[in-house]
Amino acid sequence: MYKLYNYHLCPERDILCVDLKSFFASVSCILKGLDPMKVKLAVVGDTKSIGSVVLAATPELKKLGIKTGSRLFEIPSRSDIYIINPSMKVYLDYTKRISEIALKYIAPEDFHQYSVDEFFMDVTHSYHLFADSPKALAKMIQDEIYDETHIHSTIGIGGNLLLSKVALDIEAKHMPDGITEWRYQDVPEKLWRIKPLSKFWGINRRSEKKLNQRGIFSVGDLANYPYTYLKKDFGIIGVDWHLHANGIDFSQISQKHVVHSPSIAKSQILMRDYRFEETYVVLFEHIDEVVHRMRLMKQLARTVHFTVGTKDGHVYRKQFTINAGSNNEMDIMKLVWKHLSRMADPYALYRTISVSLSNFIPDSAKQISLFQDTDQLLREEALMKTIDDVKEKYGQLSIMRAISCTEASTLKLREGLIAGHKR
Repeated sequence: MYKLYNYHLCPERDILCVDLKSFFASVSCILKGLDPMKVKLAVVGDTKSIGSVVLAATPELKKLGIKTGSRLFEIPSRSDIYIINPSMKVYLDYTKRISEIALKYIAPEDFHQYSVDEFFMDVTHSYHLFADSPKALAKMIQDEIYDETHIHSTIGIGGNLLLSKVALDIEAKHMPDGITEWRYQDVPEKLWRIKPLSKFWGINRRSEKKLNQRGIFSVGDLANYPYTYLKKDFGIIGVDWHLHANGIDFSQISQKHVVHSPSIAKSQILMRDYRFEETYVVLFEHIDEVVHRMRLMKQLARTVHFTVGTKDGHVYRKQFTINAGSNNEMDIMKLVWKHLSRMADPYALYRTISVSLSNFIPDSAKQISLFQDTDQLLREEALMKTIDDVKEKYGQLSIMRAISCTEASTLKLREGLIAGHKR
């Protein structure tokens, strides 16, 4: 192995990546007066549905093989195991309290909330105001979070965002004090040893399989693979992989990312096995919702992407383009179902569904074909506007399609949820 990049030319910052340990389960334990490090507790999407997904589990429950993504029916029926519904509003309140602790040590522009239970802090210009080193400050923040909330945390420290995140995921969570620090000089010894590749940030199992086919099995293999071949085979993402495998990341928290290609998406893990024909109902409900949100933005979608996944993990996905753009859910649904019917297994059982719209253009750019009935089109647009107005005023359930009254519908179950879960 050899060093391709000169790290002396790379900017080095002091980044903390903070993870709130078993956050959802910990907060739920605290609300019940339990110790999250000692009890067995699972937070599930809906305790009344046997197929509900486990959203979080305490460390003791994880020792029994129950983890995020497990199903309710997989949890042993034991008196010492607590199974509870989520309280999303409470979780968000805790997140806000912990964010306020972090913001005592940095400017707002140096803070990034990565998820409900994870955030980044750029302490390059501020750590010396509070401690002798970034690691000493990390310990202070960790202690304050626990003192204020009784939530345990782990912290990865790195010379850039990537190194701090990977340090957190790979090493910090296994350290006695929950803190570790990775710098450029640690890249060959620590970063390059990571395998399989799907453990590395930014590489999923599909990408891992493609890289394996080229003889790339570890991050070290990726770092020392000619980047020109990666660029040829994978485009710009291949170059990013090569830089990241060498520990290089030029992004800065204070330079906020601007989304140039926004999208509107909706996805769901189904609470039971769905027959193929039943997925029509949920797909239509999702398309109804995303198109409604898009119309409120006064946009037309030119690109539609959808996926459905079977209970066995097989995924059918398709992306297609509507050249003139559309904001009509009926038209979009017809195209989605046409493509899906051609590719999906009609005898499989399905568990996941997602739909997204992107590549937007203003609805003022809509063009009417000479072959369209103008009067009919105007009536449809007036009807859609009326429906949108009623939903905005009285909620999504104020106007429903008849299919949403069938057993396959999930619309009523999702009403009033936060991030898909109970308040």
